[in-house]
Amino acid sequence: MANPSIDTFDRRLKAVVEGLLADEPVVAVHGPRTVGKSTLVRTLASAAGREVIDLDDPETREAVESSPVAFARAESPVFIDEYQHAPVILDAIKAELNVDLRPGRFVLTGSTRYSSLPEAAQSLTGRLHVTTLWPLSQGEIEGAEERFAEDLVSDPEMLVTASASNTSREEYAERILRGGFPLAVARGEGAVRNRWFDDYLGLVLERDVAGLSSIRQREKLPRLLTRLGAQTAQVLNVTRAASDVEIEASTAENYVRLLEAAFLIHRLPAWGTTLRSRAASKPKVHFFDTGLAGRMLRLSTATLAAAQPQAMTELGHLLETFCVNELLKQIGWLQVPARAGHWRTHDGDEVDLVLERDDGAVVGVEVKAGERASGKDFASLRKLRDELGERFAGGVVLHLGSRAYTQDDRLHALPVDRLWAGR
Repeated sequence: MANPSIDTFDRRLKAVVEGLLADEPVVAVHGPRTVGKSTLVRTLASAAGREVIDLDDPETREAVESSPVAFARAESPVFIDEYQHAPVILDAIKAELNVDLRPGRFVLTGSTRYSSLPEAAQSLTGRLHVTTLWPLSQGEIEGAEERFAEDLVSDPEMLVTASASNTSREEYAERILRGGFPLAVARGEGAVRNRWFDDYLGLVLERDVAGLSSIRQREKLPRLLTRLGAQTAQVLNVTRAASDVEIEASTAENYVRLLEAAFLIHRLPAWGTTLRSRAASKPKVHFFDTGLAGRMLRLSTATLAAAQPQAMTELGHLLETFCVNELLKQIGWLQVPARAGHWRTHDGDEVDLVLERDDGAVVGVEVKAGERASGKDFASLRKLRDELGERFAGGVVLHLGSRAYTQDDRLHALPVDRLWAGR
């Protein structure tokens, strides 16, 4: 695959933010460092004829901390990049909104989750809408407008077409390990990209994570993150990870929250705990970017695509995270959002991703690393269908094979690359 220029990526979230500004007084765009938030906000500011207040710049930060009210009273919309570096600006924005609550007044970006800021800094709770800029989707990289999630939540049967996939196992492994950070995507595979991932991780752990809280055992963080990388797409087991790196479970839980706050990992909550008494309630853990996870595990395309038991296991976990993340990116662009979770029971039933619409309709997604989906791969989706009855809109098994087909009532098999194929 060719490596596109970093300037060629068209972010789907841009239109979403523009739409939100018509209704919301404050829109906050959160996401990992270097994911493209600054580029997005500069594009929006340029279209509005405004400058961006960049709080990553020490001089600008000092000026804002000295006179936050003056900056908050600038002509709307006001664009503030990396606002978490000077949270005093939030109080000034709140004071402005007490006087004038018109839509489209402020656009903020941050590399730290708003909910992780000190409670005293969360002055805009209830007055801002938070949206997430993920690493690049496969469609954004390819220049294709994905509609998979839109069709999935409305009518999964629309996704079953006669066209065959020609994406190889090696190509899937390459996409997984490339990830979606624009600067990583623009680099070639191998040492150059690996060096970028190493530098990125060091920057985030030393600057962003350490800046959120006092960390007594900082040297344990990379080891803990590596252990979590080995758990990606599995039920989060903080106790086991803590034991592996020889820290207390309570300390590990605090560190996991910091890693979440810096957008290195995310938890996919359990779904359906009221549907069935034996449904598990623990979340799954996923890396925010599979390229970073692959680097943490020291994987190459050749080793990940190898026909060996260990490689098959690693590919299965990373492929699930890859697919879940691609779908969550697309869900974030929809006009009508869907609640996401995973379904797992103590009886052994498991659906990797469940999406529930506001009207209660549910779709399920299973991810398999094989070249075809066999009947047993649909077992958990059948159980979910039977539990939900008419609420079950459909289920799909994503696989690495070439064909799409309907397996059973409202159950379909689809190649993974349908995720980014256009209609």
